[in-house]
Amino acid sequence: MLHRIAIAAVTVATASAAQAQDVGDASAGEQLFNQCQTCHVVVDDEGNTIAGRNARTGPNLYGVIGRQAGTVEDFRYGDAMVEAGEQGLVWDAETFVQYVQDPTGFLREYLDDSRARGKMSFRVRSEEDAQNLYAYLASVGPDGGEGDGEEDSGS
Repeated sequence: MLHRIAIAAVTVATASAAQAQDVGDASAGEQLFNQCQTCHVVVDDEGNTIAGRNARTGPNLYGVIGRQAGTVEDFRYGDAMVEAGEQGLVWDAETFVQYVQDPTGFLREYLDDSRARGKMSFRVRSEEDAQNLYAYLASVGPDGGEGDGEEDSGS
């Protein structure tokens, strides 16, 4: 029984890594992150800055992949983001790519609430750029692109 569970866990981790690698180009995403670092930083659990310039307008994006939305400790999210997280929003390739292209529109649709508003005003211009950012953030996460991250580690 334990052997089957271990095999299942490895299969899921491998599929997650493949998904992150298939979504976009991490190198291109690293270049695109220069636009994001005005508001965001990527700082690991030990306090090492991986990317960004200590910006605090947006949450730390370390471990964002696979994390429940609106859950970075000590960050003040808007009500819509917290509610979306409480309703089960988890950052995967599909949700991340849609969100960064139209944050408020995404939250309105996800919550089925035309009054929902996101605090992030910046929009990524293209789906390809959004996919590349996703690939980059997956590559600098706790698993280095080897999985979906932990639920409480960062967005």
